[in-house]
Amino acid sequence: MKDHSPARRNLLRLLIAGFTLVMLLMLTGAFIGVGNIQSIKESAAHLVAEQQTTNRLLEEVHRQQASLTEVFSILARDPDSVDAGQILAQLDAADQNIDHLVGEGSRTPQRRLFEQLRQTSAAFSGEARRLLSVAEPETFSSQALFRDHEAFISVVAKLIEANYRRAVAAQNEIDHRSERLVKVSIGFLVAFFVLALACSALTVRLTAQLLHRMEWQESELGRVSWHMLEDQESTARRFSHELHDELGQSLTALKANLSALGADSALDSARIADCLHLVDESIGNVRQMSQLLRPTILDDFGLDAGLRWLCEGFAHRTGIHTDFRSTFSGRLPDEVETHLFRLAQEALTNVARHSGARNATVTLEARSADLYLSVRDDGRGLAPAGAPPGGMGMIGMRARARSAGGDLVVHSQPGAGVTIEVRVPARGATNERKDPHSAG
Repeated sequence: MKDHSPARRNLLRLLIAGFTLVMLLMLTGAFIGVGNIQSIKESAAHLVAEQQTTNRLLEEVHRQQASLTEVFSILARDPDSVDAGQILAQLDAADQNIDHLVGEGSRTPQRRLFEQLRQTSAAFSGEARRLLSVAEPETFSSQALFRDHEAFISVVAKLIEANYRRAVAAQNEIDHRSERLVKVSIGFLVAFFVLALACSALTVRLTAQLLHRMEWQESELGRVSWHMLEDQESTARRFSHELHDELGQSLTALKANLSALGADSALDSARIADCLHLVDESIGNVRQMSQLLRPTILDDFGLDAGLRWLCEGFAHRTGIHTDFRSTFSGRLPDEVETHLFRLAQEALTNVARHSGARNATVTLEARSADLYLSVRDDGRGLAPAGAPPGGMGMIGMRARARSAGGDLVVHSQPGAGVTIEVRVPARGATNERKDPHSAG
């Protein structure tokens, strides 16, 4: 089981990714909404401006229609009551106004109808002028004048109808874009909801896994604490026996020899040799106990030398061929070196007790910003898949790896040996470290 910090990182990444996606969707929806609103606003403004222009032109068309209709009504009267000069002036003014209207109308979508308006008004005006030029006519009314007047009225009606259709089409376009904006907004709201629901579900799942791991590790730490207390008691009992059985007996025998030498005036070389042997044994026992407590080579020469010394001593004691490989010769903080040394010591102890291996390999190497320690053997391997790897010793090793800021991974297959790999951050590593016993 690894440290739960990767789960925390995954949870943080999920939250950041979910928040980023929501923000991107919101920005996309906002841009699309603003674009649609701007388009609707521009369409409405263009429609209003075009409608104002068309209404002004239609008002002028209505005035010219009224003027020509008035001319048509006058010509339908008794010729003696017709003022030809007034009618001609009225026709001239109508022709000029219609030409001006057609010039403005040519810039609108109804330019063809405005051109037809000029043609029909010109035809009506030409026929009216022809009738007025006849000497002593019986009547100014004619079938051609009636037809030309009806054609002019028909073009005016078409202009009104075209303007109405244009307004309806523009309104439909605005309605269509408004409906599209509503649909897009609803789509983004649904996407927001689905994304938020998915992120919430994943967050709850990862949080539950994280809490489960924390509870498991809390239980594991409790067992580790109890195991450490047992180890401390066992170590104290071992040192007590060592002091009593080995060092105590050696010192007692040394005292007896010295007492005998003091009583005997003649020096006994055999007793002196025995005393020296007892002193050498005592010194060896003290050194052995000292190394068990804390190997001084680790403080004096670093992790690389300490692991090399450990492997050589392990191979000498157990007969298991042990190969040590290292690409790291720097120094680490005291607590990190201690944790890695103890991890290698515990792993080799497990190799000697449980693996039945003939060969073991200890590797120390730096990769990027991390330091990797691995212990591999060619023994019988661990239990089949599904069984938890290791007992209390493995739990303690994982606790040590976490205490060093890293993690521990076990790889094993039945009959293929075991590989224990520890990864710790290499922060604080230096090429050399000042001798703690030196002055200054």
